[in-house]
Amino acid sequence: MNYSMDIQGSAALSICESTLICLSDLGILSTEDITGILEDARDAHNPATAGTPSQTDHQAVHSLIDRIIKGGNALKLK
Repeated sequence: MNYSMDIQGSAALSICESTLICLSDLGILSTEDITGILEDARDAHNPATAGTPSQTDHQAVHSLIDRIIKGGNALKLK
């Protein structure tokens, strides 16, 4: 990935994280709902998909979302 894509990805992650926190604070989404959303996103980047040109990128995205689910950011899911 290039530097511009890294910046866009960081901005998108920050916006999504803030949105999920807001929806949780307002009582619109429960912790379970947010965890489900993140698990669906993570599973869409299944690292077991072999032979694709972007397999490394998918593995990295999968790992990042898994760390978020486990509490590696501002969302307090566990």
